[in-house]
Amino acid sequence: MGEDRSRFDVVIVGGGPAGLNASLVLGRARKHVLVIDDQKPRNWVTRETHGFLTRDGVSPREFRRIAKEEIVAYPSVQFASDTVLEITGQDGEFVVRTVEGKQYDAKKVLFAVGKRDLPLDITGLSDVYGKSAFVCPYCDGWELRNRELVIITSANHALHMAKLISGWTSRFTLCIQGDNRLEAEEKQELSRHGVKVYEALVQSIRSEEGMVSSVELSDGTIIPCTGIFFQPKLQAGSDLPKVLGCEMTETGTIVVDAQGKTSVPGVFSAGDASSELYQAITAASLGALTAVSINHELNVEVWESK
Repeated sequence: MGEDRSRFDVVIVGGGPAGLNASLVLGRARKHVLVIDDQKPRNWVTRETHGFLTRDGVSPREFRRIAKEEIVAYPSVQFASDTVLEITGQDGEFVVRTVEGKQYDAKKVLFAVGKRDLPLDITGLSDVYGKSAFVCPYCDGWELRNRELVIITSANHALHMAKLISGWTSRFTLCIQGDNRLEAEEKQELSRHGVKVYEALVQSIRSEEGMVSSVELSDGTIIPCTGIFFQPKLQAGSDLPKVLGCEMTETGTIVVDAQGKTSVPGVFSAGDASSELYQAITAASLGALTAVSINHELNVEVWESK
């Protein structure tokens, strides 16, 4: 994929929809780009990607294969299967070092590192995650429409989730997790809409070949169901943005402006790393928009240097 370069206009850390779409836009803008990806995406646990026009239902692996097949038409874009270990320097003079001992110079850095799931202390959840238990109704709600569902969520998000899920099915039960409890008014509203609510902790999930059959609570209650939506616990996909000095939210999201710029000059972020929308098409769109911002900044710097 082009000549072997050690200096790039942009090094993109992360090769999901955001990083890939950014590399496509930058490649078409004739910028020298390196995409470094550790091949451990969060969404590989799922079978299909949904809500992405022309790619609805494609597997995450197939999505990446097609994307790279299209991007190789632009020889200034290269890929490295590696893990970034350290980034030092400043705007225009970043040095990127990897686990494989490689070193690259970059004018700009784009973090498209996404988020990672923290383990939930629920026996059996890993057996059904991505098969009959999901985190995003917009991604997988259609497949679970009209089914008997259990929604595992915190009290703070319970009413929001109930309203959201009601668009796909009216047959669902809320299981409230965490120390907080629902307000009396919230319970009354949910009861008025016929929503059952349990506040005992979810202890285990029963399933066969990845298909959930019931949820067991810590008080012994058994809730039959054929699908689950749960609220994941997330962390930043990489500690590098924080180490580099990027402003972060309490939930591990990189703070960016409308152009994808972080608080560190020359450092950008796109996709789930700097958003809480968590849809592939949104991540790709943000990657494209941020790439336009990066390209403009690079062009202006060259223009003003002459």
